Amino acid sequence: MNFMQHLEKAWQNTLGFIGPLLLITVVQILVTIVSFGILAPVTMAGYTQSLLLAQRDGRPPEIRDLFSTMSLFFPLFGFFLLVSVAILIGFMFLVLPGFVVAFLVIFATMYMMPLMTDRGMTLLEAIKVSWEMAIRPPLTDQLVVSLACLIILSVGGSIPFAILVAQPFAMLLLLSVYEQRSGRQVGKHRADQFVPPPLSSMPSKQD
Repeated sequence: MNFMQHLEKAWQNTLGFIGPLLLITVVQILVTIVSFGILAPVTMAGYTQSLLLAQRDGRPPEIRDLFSTMSLFFPLFGFFLLVSVAILIGFMFLVLPGFVVAFLVIFATMYMMPLMTDRGMTLLEAIKVSWEMAIRPPLTDQLVVSLACLIILSVGGSIPFAILVAQPFAMLLLLSVYEQRSGRQVGKHRADQFVPPPLSSMPSKQD
């Protein structure tokens, strides 16, 4: 994987859609705050799909996209509630286990939301495929992407208002890698993916 190419693509898309990205990011954060986090998972799903369409089709993100995946509210809310409890339990014992649990969840489910919104997978299907995409060799590729997204979001969260750029930048980086990996695993069939049958299975010519 050419990580620098993905990084450059994500940054170019961030700058190219900077106005709509800032607006949709502000609204998504405000909705999360006003709803006390209840609408965070489902609006993030809409946010993810909106940025994916911007990257793939050149379509500017729109605020209404945040509410385009409301059918996923219950599975996503339940999942993130369970994850939050698991991370909280980890932090109750020691700080390190909490971080370990959080990183493992991020690592394993990084592609879960785009698989659900883009491919129409159920929660369990998306988790399974996301895990398979994450552990695809070389494993270092996924580790680099996971750490890069965490660093971008951490830096963005530590500087006032920087999260408005850091959040879409990190998401576009993730989606760029998702497009490459899902194209080989769950994407449309391509000519170079065709594997001819063995000669022994081919019918012989009859005289």
